[in-house]
Amino acid sequence: MKDVHSAASTGYTRQSGNYEQGRPDYPQALLGWLGDTLGIARDTQVLDLGAGTGKFTRLLAQLGPRLTAVEPVAAMRAQFCAQLPGVPVLDGTAQHLPLADASQQVVVCAQAFHWFADPAALAEIHRVLAPGGRLGLIWNVRDESVDWVAQITRIITPYEGDTPRFHTGRWRDAFDGRFFTAPQLTSLPHAHIGSPATVILERLRSVSFIAALPEAEQDRVMARLRALIDTHPTLKDQPQVAFPYQTQAFVCQRLD
Repeated sequence: MKDVHSAASTGYTRQSGNYEQGRPDYPQALLGWLGDTLGIARDTQVLDLGAGTGKFTRLLAQLGPRLTAVEPVAAMRAQFCAQLPGVPVLDGTAQHLPLADASQQVVVCAQAFHWFADPAALAEIHRVLAPGGRLGLIWNVRDESVDWVAQITRIITPYEGDTPRFHTGRWRDAFDGRFFTAPQLTSLPHAHIGSPATVILERLRSVSFIAALPEAEQDRVMARLRALIDTHPTLKDQPQVAFPYQTQAFVCQRLD
């Protein structure tokens, strides 16, 4: 898959089911931002770019827009179609969108923009947006002020290599003033509530660079995470835990 990082194409192909099960949804409070800040309402033309299994698309659908999704990984598209059979999901990348010029009013990228944050992608997004269009970038970010969440980060970070990541901030470099205004942030608290096996183990197994590891190495990472669950006083013997996040949502205005 041209333009798709190997960690994404390999990891998300292997673990599309884990992605659907282990990734958190998005807070219902984000609907207000989508409506008020991005201007999404009934019949708004919206592209969900890098839509994955459709987790964010399901939130968008509550506002009643005319939705189109683009997702380059076939296994993720299959999960998307099972979850949202009424929404068209197209094979494409941010640098090569299978959409007409000025055909969209809003483009959103949830948990995805860091994978394709370059001027070519922004030029292509600019092309498919009509004048006055908006670009929304959304991430669920682990709240590392909580000590056990910080310990999880220390376990997995040695494996990330050159994988594009939100936390590096390098995705901001693409905004050079040619196509869009600088991203403006709104932050909302969020939590993924469920069993430790779901919200920790399945969540971390769905991380692209963990999913792309050889099976034996994945098993070693999972063993360290299980040891954390079994020994940390907040997690030990708990049938249900709340994994804390900050949902960070950025709006960028299309420049004419």
